[in-house]
Amino acid sequence: MPFTERTLMPRGVRGTPHHTLTTNARRDRRTVAYFHRTGTTTFRATEHAGGGWTPHEQHIAPALGLLVHLIENDRDARRGDDLVVARLSYDILGTLPIDEVVTTVTVIRPGRTIELVEARLGHGGRDAVLARAWLLQRRDTTAVAGSGFPRIPAAKDMPPWDAASLWPGGFIATAEVRRAQLEPGRAAFWVRTPVPLLAGEPTSALARAVGLFDIANGMTVRARPDEVTFPNVDLTAHLFDQPEGEWVGFDTTVTFGTDGVGLTSSVLHDHRGPVGTVAQALTIRPA
Repeated sequence: MPFTERTLMPRGVRGTPHHTLTTNARRDRRTVAYFHRTGTTTFRATEHAGGGWTPHEQHIAPALGLLVHLIENDRDARRGDDLVVARLSYDILGTLPIDEVVTTVTVIRPGRTIELVEARLGHGGRDAVLARAWLLQRRDTTAVAGSGFPRIPAAKDMPPWDAASLWPGGFIATAEVRRAQLEPGRAAFWVRTPVPLLAGEPTSALARAVGLFDIANGMTVRARPDEVTFPNVDLTAHLFDQPEGEWVGFDTTVTFGTDGVGLTSSVLHDHRGPVGTVAQALTIRPA
């Protein structure tokens, strides 16, 4: 049978429907969240962070947003918000159960106008995610701003797409997606979620947006996920503007090579237009 997304059947458990989550999240943002803080450096993931490949393990996307929140909190405690995040590089070292995680933040290269900060997130005595962020001094460059990246249509101009019809897990169930699919492995789409990153604690627009970046690998698939697995082992984001608003836009291309390696590359958007790029290295494993 020729590959179409309509032939894909979700595996494992399904999450709570998005419309139910929207109602619940608006009702009580103190309890409905991807993480709950349990200590100064510890957080417990909830069922809403359940993964697409294995629903009883975490989808890595919320954890990436949590690490940005911690990097920003560390920056603000030390010096204020005069530095902005220009690059985020994550190495995904292993899987995470839906359980408590432990975090650390370390300044690798301090500086007046440039800093390199490292954050780690782990469970059971081992690191699962290693993040490094370049923070650069904020300056007014409005007079010379511009980009050659084309803009994608607005979210309101794209049809809704039910990502949970393709992927199981709590995290995907929380995502509202609007998508213009061009072909398998090529699409533009917008994503937002009503679920806060962290219960009872404000987070920045950047942290909330980064908490959605990893969804790019899976929103326009080249092959049936029950026949070919293609998890990403990293994620690198370069930002030339800080994302604003609740929707994150992606102009995404998925490429599979001939030696078991692939790439999901995306241009990131907010309501103003392109704001950066994301790249994810894939390990391709036919069943």
